Amino acid sequence: MARNRYYQGPMSDHFDGVRFFNPGQAPDTHGVVDLLRWRFTGDKAGWPDAVPIVPARPEPRVDGLRITMVGHATLLIQVAGLNILTDPVWSERASPFAFVGPKRVTVPGISFDDLPPIDVVLLSHCHYDHLDTATLRRLQAAHDPLMAMPLGNDAIVRAAVPGARCVAGDWWDRLPLADGIATTLTPAYHWGNRWPSDVRMALWSGHHLSTPAGTIWFVGDTGYEDGRIFGDIRARLGATDVALIPIGAYAPRWFMAPQHVDPAEAVRIFGDVEVGRALGIHWGTFRLTDEGREAPREALALAVAAAGIAPERFVAAEPGRVYDFESHPS
Repeated sequence: MARNRYYQGPMSDHFDGVRFFNPGQAPDTHGVVDLLRWRFTGDKAGWPDAVPIVPARPEPRVDGLRITMVGHATLLIQVAGLNILTDPVWSERASPFAFVGPKRVTVPGISFDDLPPIDVVLLSHCHYDHLDTATLRRLQAAHDPLMAMPLGNDAIVRAAVPGARCVAGDWWDRLPLADGIATTLTPAYHWGNRWPSDVRMALWSGHHLSTPAGTIWFVGDTGYEDGRIFGDIRARLGATDVALIPIGAYAPRWFMAPQHVDPAEAVRIFGDVEVGRALGIHWGTFRLTDEGREAPREALALAVAAAGIAPERFVAAEPGRVYDFESHPS
């Protein structure tokens, strides 16, 4: 009988006792044949080998809300005196191996040695472009942050990062992070694995932060599907002040739609959850799928305009750029 190597717990509407799944979505939307079809017949746009950026040098602490884009799904959130990193990846490749796999085309938007004191790390799921154990070990040695994540990911982190302070929860669980600051784990249409043998054995999620300076939602990776979960998030957690919404790694749609939104769907999420302002993330750092590097940024601008949204309310975040937001006390 199969056994989950990362998590043992009661069955639920998204856990069958061995593997997690997305309610209402086929567990294995695309199999090996579809994967090979995409890999060998896909029409991949070219990417540059490198894109120059100017890294930021953050202040040690910020009283209000400031977000600095590092790259892909890695952002520094400085809020109410707390420093938080999302899905930190400072490695050269998003891969289990140092010599092969997607290679970054932009250096990190903050040099690792220029990081301010890191209090908290938020992890969304265990894919290598989001859970990078080499970076987590560096953060553990230099900062000893609290690491918050969905069920099962804590087993992966603890095995790779001795001494890591981990807290884990299920969808909708609220995890305290500091005085007056907590994260609620939000559902996502995605999946996770480290190897072919552990598919969907660790849960995936977003993080909805409640802080004295307002609410911030780090969406994590997700498809759109019927959009139901986004209405649920709005109903349970209210409108969101600032959202970090993925806009890249979406082509071809026949393969990627169940797991990654495209920019038009990202704009639908923006409306579903009644977001005040958003940054588009998960684009332009690692070439993971078929679209060109600039395609997500360009498609987002078109989708925002088509929806009648002021362009400054939803922009594609660029590595090294600093974004300040008006405080909205919660």
